[in-house]
Amino acid sequence: MGLAKRVLSLTPSSTLAITAKAKELKEKGEDVIGLGAGEPDFNTPQHILDAAVESMTKGFTKYTPSAGLPALKQAIINKFEQDQGLSYKATEIIVANGAKHALYTLFQVLLNEGDEVIIPTPYWVSYPEQVKLAGGLPVYVEGYEHNHFKITPDQLKKAITNKTRAVILNTPSNPTGVLYTADELLELGKICLEENIIIVSDEIYEKLTYFGAKHVSIAQLSPELKKQTIIINGVSKSHSMTGWRIGYAAGNKAIIEAMTNLASHSTSNPTTTAQYAAIAAYNGPQEPVEEMRQAFEERLEIIYDQLVAIPGFTCVKPQGAFYLYPNVKQAAEMTGYKSVDDFVEALLVEAKVAVVPGSGFGTPDNIRLSYATSLDMLQKAVQRMDQFVKERIK
Repeated sequence: MGLAKRVLSLTPSSTLAITAKAKELKEKGEDVIGLGAGEPDFNTPQHILDAAVESMTKGFTKYTPSAGLPALKQAIINKFEQDQGLSYKATEIIVANGAKHALYTLFQVLLNEGDEVIIPTPYWVSYPEQVKLAGGLPVYVEGYEHNHFKITPDQLKKAITNKTRAVILNTPSNPTGVLYTADELLELGKICLEENIIIVSDEIYEKLTYFGAKHVSIAQLSPELKKQTIIINGVSKSHSMTGWRIGYAAGNKAIIEAMTNLASHSTSNPTTTAQYAAIAAYNGPQEPVEEMRQAFEERLEIIYDQLVAIPGFTCVKPQGAFYLYPNVKQAAEMTGYKSVDDFVEALLVEAKVAVVPGSGFGTPDNIRLSYATSLDMLQKAVQRMDQFVKERIK
């Protein structure tokens, strides 16, 4: 049976693949420590769970508007005003089935065949595939490790052609955890305005920043940049609600309207119960968000020094998200592996530690570790990796 051409070139998600493989080994009784998953290890806060149950008890279990409940849109609008000083109308917001689906819908309505989208590397694994599914062409710009994985204005300018439609900026970044500063965003934004390039600003990790670093949205830097930007965000990471699948997009009214029309024919609406939960997430107490952030910061502070002490490991220290992205090329070479992918495979099979190879993020010399797991397990995992490398150094 033949498949459509549009799916034949798709690359399976490496993050989900490693998680599935680790789970398979665990089910066979193997003592595997999984550092692949991109989700907090905290349960969704109780007041959010209560709100979801209450909505179902009251019978709020039917269709909602395709772009989301008005009350949830208002909660999102209030959040933007409070956090970034940004003002949006309800017609400039669409609630989707997770931030991933918001991005997918955006590219579907934004791109024509052959349109180019600039994607800085390392990138989140789904960006290129979603662009390709919309008929677009990913254009990669390398964020050099010595520049903390961030692209420069000169690099952005050189990548622009007459087919460039958009650029994706992800800050804090998955997989590196680095943040762009306001000055850096302003310089990149100037070029986007000059060239009329749409800015897709993925801000899903905005609440998870550390050591005094603050997230800045490029849309808050000027009215012109706000008009040029579509913000993607959601409650998955900030409120530990990955399974609820509530994300959203904010920006140009015409684009949001097109996304809403597409959603009306594809999903009808985000899950009703999850929308009521998301309302509670934004309108309720925010202490659980801060408690989770502090826990991640503590883990990062402790585990970073242990990680970079492993022979052959170097790592740009993250300021946000919950990932470490060490360069382990030297460790792979010292231990006799031809590639970091092979090194990662051996780590899982022999050391029982599951990490994600950087090849899935466009940088094959790195690996991604999630520290959204207990400190005890993190330290145990790092000890295993350290022992694995030292025993095999040739």
